[in-house]
Amino acid sequence: MADTFTLPIQRVVAGAFTAWLVEDHSVPVVSLAWAWPGGAATDATGREGTAAMAAAMLTEGAGDMPALAFADALRDAAIGLSFSAGRDAFDGSFRCLTDALPEALRLARLAMTAPRMDADALERVRARAIAGARTQLETPRGQAGRHFWAAAFPGHPAGRPAHGTAESLAAIPPEALREALAAQLRRGGLLVAAAGAIRPAELARVMEDLFGSLPAGAPATPPALPAFTAFGREVVPVPGPQSQVVFGQPGIAPDSPDWETAQVVLRVLGGGGFSSRLMEAVRVQRGLTYGIGVGLDTLFGGGVVTGGFATENGKVAEALQVTRDVWADLAQQGPTEAELEEAVAYLTGSLPLQFTDSRRIAATLLAMQRNKRAIDWLDGRNARLRAITRADAARVATSLLQPEALAVTVAGQPVGL
Repeated sequence: MADTFTLPIQRVVAGAFTAWLVEDHSVPVVSLAWAWPGGAATDATGREGTAAMAAAMLTEGAGDMPALAFADALRDAAIGLSFSAGRDAFDGSFRCLTDALPEALRLARLAMTAPRMDADALERVRARAIAGARTQLETPRGQAGRHFWAAAFPGHPAGRPAHGTAESLAAIPPEALREALAAQLRRGGLLVAAAGAIRPAELARVMEDLFGSLPAGAPATPPALPAFTAFGREVVPVPGPQSQVVFGQPGIAPDSPDWETAQVVLRVLGGGGFSSRLMEAVRVQRGLTYGIGVGLDTLFGGGVVTGGFATENGKVAEALQVTRDVWADLAQQGPTEAELEEAVAYLTGSLPLQFTDSRRIAATLLAMQRNKRAIDWLDGRNARLRAITRADAARVATSLLQPEALAVTVAGQPVGL
């Protein structure tokens, strides 16, 4: 089968700034995405959630416009502007019609250089963040995830909730938000991506206009991901008829030469819906859970294989044993030829779906830069996937999957654990 997928990415340089661009004038829309290293990794102990709150405040008024006036300006020009802080990065983006590009630039620049931090807006954002933290962290799923990451990476930012806890969010003073933004929003360390109806020369001017007035220097580099702590099994008592289970083990870094083969292996293991081994063994054959899945989290330059499921308290022990057995069998035997063919067909066939609009394209270009991909990496991806043999997949399954290192956190009242 011929590999015809290509993505015409251009590299655009404007002084100290560089962007990746996919130019498309079929619709008059422009999407821009940018990021710095940092994010929640810079939060002080006891003030987790500072970067996330600071990001949220950037669209709550800027310059001489309070929050409502700023929101009205975005709405009137049909501009989507957002900022966010993840575990190891601080992101910004906007999407607008080409006619509204000057206004999008003005508002985005104003947000980054003159955020207001009005007291009423801050307390509204804080209340929303606290409510969100309680929703995410106080459910069985949230408690299982929180304890899993804390046990897997003790003392490292990867082990902390990126958006904070109710207690830490309540303790963040306004000056901490301004300090976080001053350290984060710099001219250095930027990754920039664009897609849509914009030409390279115009994108160069956009970068100078948007980022040129930021302070010099770059944010501090987050610490590298340490070794995964295989902590065994932990039970977090949560009253209720069901338990939420989160499990994981060391993963693979995005720059590994075995990256594509690992995607195939994980698709076979637990990433393929009803075609995956875990869904077949845990749900279809035994009815132990409604759904179970596995994925690869990439953060701090490394990777972690994680998965989870929910089930009745009395079925947790059996479901975990079946999961371990499937994990070990795939590690020992590797996928079959049929499984390899299905996984490759899915991964190659679904690739174009990532590029259905300019916002998704810009986000993908940004992720490629963050993962240190070559600019033509996507063009050869399908060919590399189709070149994977069963022997390749078996080798990577043996090296990647580590059933003895599988760590498990259960939030609930599991029977027999």
